[in-house]
Amino acid sequence: MQLLDELRLNLTRRHFFSRGSHLLGGASLATLLGSAGTAAANNSAPAGGHAGVPLHFPGKVKHIIYLHMVGGPSQLDLYDYKPVMNDWYDKDLPESVRNGQRLTTMTSGQKRFPIAPSKYKFTQQGQCGMWVTEMLPYTSKMVDDLAFVRSMNTEAINHEPAISYMQTGNQITGRPCLGAWASYGLGSLNENLPTFVVLVAKPSNQEQVQAISARLWQAGYLPGEHAGVSFRAAGDPILYINNPPGVSTDVRRKTLDGLKSLNEMTLAQLGDPETRTRIQQYELAFRMQASVPELTDIASESKATLDLYGDDVQKPGSFANTALVSRRLIERGVRFVQVYHNNWDHHGNLAGRMKDQTRDVDQPCWGLVQDLKSRGLWDSTLIIWGGEFGRTVYSQGGVSRENYGRDHHPRCFTMWLGGGAIKGGTIYGETDDFSYNIAKDPVHIRDFHATVLKTMGYDHERFTVKHLGLDNRLTGVEPAHVIDKLLA
Repeated sequence: MQLLDELRLNLTRRHFFSRGSHLLGGASLATLLGSAGTAAANNSAPAGGHAGVPLHFPGKVKHIIYLHMVGGPSQLDLYDYKPVMNDWYDKDLPESVRNGQRLTTMTSGQKRFPIAPSKYKFTQQGQCGMWVTEMLPYTSKMVDDLAFVRSMNTEAINHEPAISYMQTGNQITGRPCLGAWASYGLGSLNENLPTFVVLVAKPSNQEQVQAISARLWQAGYLPGEHAGVSFRAAGDPILYINNPPGVSTDVRRKTLDGLKSLNEMTLAQLGDPETRTRIQQYELAFRMQASVPELTDIASESKATLDLYGDDVQKPGSFANTALVSRRLIERGVRFVQVYHNNWDHHGNLAGRMKDQTRDVDQPCWGLVQDLKSRGLWDSTLIIWGGEFGRTVYSQGGVSRENYGRDHHPRCFTMWLGGGAIKGGTIYGETDDFSYNIAKDPVHIRDFHATVLKTMGYDHERFTVKHLGLDNRLTGVEPAHVIDKLLA
């Protein structure tokens, strides 16, 4: 027997015994249910798309827009109001509060840990009475539409593992991210665009940006088609999406047909599902040559819509422009849009940079919410806003009333969520007077992921994929709890 034939036979046997134990029963059930029943059990997909995984219970969310503030926004200067700290200005953080907790190498060598109260004014907003900084006037107007979690926490204290943890449920890269799980579960709604799109917004201030890599939007052990597709801020949205000079659409189509034939031969020989993914991605790229330019051209938007997002909306790659493109993406059937906005790593000069950061995101976030509402998309969309951890109440380096810096702080930070599945006006969790430890209702990243999955209609304990002999899931093996008080 040829070695290639033997390999193919073994792969076929393994595939049958690992995936086909209930094959005949499943086929019989599908026959009884008929095509209508199958479509109802799954999220229907267009030609060329994937159907997704049957829901465990009715889910309200069909689309997710995740706005990640890279670097770790300071909860103390945005949402976690601590007026008592004004009396602690330049006093040392008590050891009874820190309690020997881990520090980064950037402040572990400091002789002092001087308290830096926020320089910004806070006011209570909306019927819920949420305290919001003066730097977020537009967000202040929509607090009753949002749910604020002030007790988020993580074990990760440095950026790369912390962002990986927030996105994939594990500090070590290589696992599927939340967007990939959403793509895998909910399936495709549009054959001309990816199910999961990544947008990296360019901050107006770039004093201290963090690295953002494609490892954050990979599919991990899920099929490769569920990885995020990154759109660029300038030039062609996707590299090489347009035909090179001298290559017509007919020539490109003929070339792809030849590649498809070769890939289909390889698929028939080896049965590798990634070969099928490659075939599908080539075809998707061809269809995107027509759909993507139309998507990113906002000229058709009305002046009233553009005004919602602010003056920067016409600047390609700005957060405002990215927020509008996010709406256009989900309007066209994209399931998950991941947006990254950099420069929130305020180790120093917080006062000099925070005004730029908040100006970048404040009105566009508000405009996005209003836009979704006006188009009937709010009830089926989940919006997530937050970073990978919080910031310390003590200053890194020197401190003054008007300016200071804050180090990484994983023990507590604030995020908000909005959309039809979320109970607007909710304020969940409390921290101590120093915003250093959680005083009530902690929410770990695993709890956050379990809650997001429930909005989509999935039980995080049953939403698993077999990999290396294990039933792997986004929330891992440690206990995770859905925060039902956040849900409508």
